[in-house]
Amino acid sequence: MSYQQRTPTVVPANPFDPRADAEILRKAMKGFGTDEKAIINVLAHRTNAQRLRIDYEFKTMYGKDLVKDLKSETSGNFENLLVAMMTPLPEYYAKELHDAMEGAGTDEDVLIEILCTKSNEEIMVIRDAFRKKYHRSLEEDLMGDTSGTFKRLMVSLCNANRDESMMVNPEAARADAQALLRAGELKLGTDESTFNAILCQRNWAQLQLIFQEYQNLTGHDIEKAIKNEFSGHEEQGFLAVIRSIKNQSAYFAKLLNKSMKGLGTNDRALIRLVVTRCEIDMVEIKREYQANYGESLAEAIKGDTSGHYKKCLLHLIGEPA
Repeated sequence: MSYQQRTPTVVPANPFDPRADAEILRKAMKGFGTDEKAIINVLAHRTNAQRLRIDYEFKTMYGKDLVKDLKSETSGNFENLLVAMMTPLPEYYAKELHDAMEGAGTDEDVLIEILCTKSNEEIMVIRDAFRKKYHRSLEEDLMGDTSGTFKRLMVSLCNANRDESMMVNPEAARADAQALLRAGELKLGTDESTFNAILCQRNWAQLQLIFQEYQNLTGHDIEKAIKNEFSGHEEQGFLAVIRSIKNQSAYFAKLLNKSMKGLGTNDRALIRLVVTRCEIDMVEIKREYQANYGESLAEAIKGDTSGHYKKCLLHLIGEPA
């Protein structure tokens, strides 16, 4: 994935004094009223790792749980955003995956967003966090909650066995492009397993080459083939893999746009996307958002959110609130 430039909007505070930060937060929540501005100024300008250090110091100094204090002093989406910011990232991803599969129905969009865009190591860390938190394997839950081609895609990705060498082989790319063509557009019906094997195993640089070869062979983008050959969640899953390989920042800009457009805002998705990407590539995501949707991400957030929730989101994406 290193071929895509990645610039975060939240970087480690330097100098960093977790004890001083803990004092500021304690003062902000002590007595009558809450100083939300002080809370945002500290937490939205620290990395996840630094926030966890502050949490530790807070407990050491005051014998109190910072997250519990934040929850009792705030409410609604602002509270949800702060709790997300205070959760170790692997645990946060594990909880989002768990909640997406818990209860009636499955939120496949969450499974796709997380599993289709991560490196082997990231998936392994999330799997470990999932097992620790829920005492069962992520793969078991995926197998029980999904079906058909989509299930196979999720289980393959959950195995975290992609080649990550970034070595490219033009001949192999041509052969894979031909295999995809034979498994899809040249065949009555679709051989899903070929798509699954190639999209889940080849390294990201090699897949770029395969997509280019596919275009050369057919005169159209591989996305068109996926749309013709698949439907529903499997279509969305394969498209997510392809789009995040082509341009991960544009893919996340699209998800952010989706979370805010239409009837009501999907705040859970908005919070997850901002909290998890602000330390990775939010600068590029903002650029793609502006280019693709004709307004800035900041304008979209201002139009769709309010109060301290809005201010905190804007700080996280590096925009003046």
